[in-house]
Amino acid sequence: MRAALEVAPEALSTGDVPVGAVVVGPDGTVLARARNEREARGDPTAHAEMLALRSAAAVHGDGWRLEGCTLAVTVEPCTMCAGALVLARVARVVFGVWEPRTGAIGSLWDVVRDRRSRHRPEVVGGVLAEECAALLEDFFAHHRDVI
Repeated sequence: MRAALEVAPEALSTGDVPVGAVVVGPDGTVLARARNEREARGDPTAHAEMLALRSAAAVHGDGWRLEGCTLAVTVEPCTMCAGALVLARVARVVFGVWEPRTGAIGSLWDVVRDRRSRHRPEVVGGVLAEECAALLEDFFAHHRDVI
């Protein structure tokens, strides 16, 4: 989670919400780091999780499958990202702060633990939640003042 927290503030330079994600291989090697880049790329799918999954899949060596890998992200993933985690067969998802408005790993929905799915990753939520929340609170406090 600390690695995800390190990369998250980089999103601020492009006006993106400061969310960071890291994919770690089964042996503990960091395969990918990413931050939100929706504003920077003009791409609604450029969430930190999606970018990290794409990069990790390119280097992991098993095509698109990220079996045995862990994704750590500073905020509870949305439905798009949660679905991608399941499809990529990530073994574990670790996230910081819960997201009651859009969270899809227990807050609003629970995409990753749906019994109809053949793959259900382990979930660990609330890791370094206060630090993760502080990034978002600072961003949105400033963002609201500007608008």
